[in-house]
Amino acid sequence: MKARSCRFTLTIMNLVLVGACSQNKESAPAAEVSVPPAEPAVQMQVRTRAPEDARVFFISPRDGDILPETFKVEFGIEGMTVVRAGEQTPNAGHHHLLIDTDLPDLNYPVPADANHVHFGDASTTTERTLPPGEHTLQLLFADHLHIPHEPPVYSEPITITVE
Repeated sequence: MKARSCRFTLTIMNLVLVGACSQNKESAPAAEVSVPPAEPAVQMQVRTRAPEDARVFFISPRDGDILPETFKVEFGIEGMTVVRAGEQTPNAGHHHLLIDTDLPDLNYPVPADANHVHFGDASTTTERTLPPGEHTLQLLFADHLHIPHEPPVYSEPITITVE
């Protein structure tokens, strides 16, 4: 009985498809199909509030510095506290160093790759090695889930030259 029901369903589907494909385009207008927008791979998260006066900045290097291939980077923060990733504390978060990239979508967790370096251990300094040439660096502060705050707390990008 089940096989017969499946064959019947397939036959009806074939008839509908054949009819639709062989329909004279002048005799009837094509039906409009509404396709919903694609769902993002990661659901948008609620952003944690940050004080309006909070700011993040580079202590070193400075914009325009010429540096060796391996150099020290120091992060500064005002108006907020640095805590480990996963630690949910008001007016707190941790640093992300953006290298040669623009700000990511601020409604989602900061990506983790060579251009988006996470400091979820609450560190405020790092040593980086970059190839010779011009590079941009930017800081982005984010909450316990790596999601930027509202309003977002990020530095102006700086440009350095590695020799």
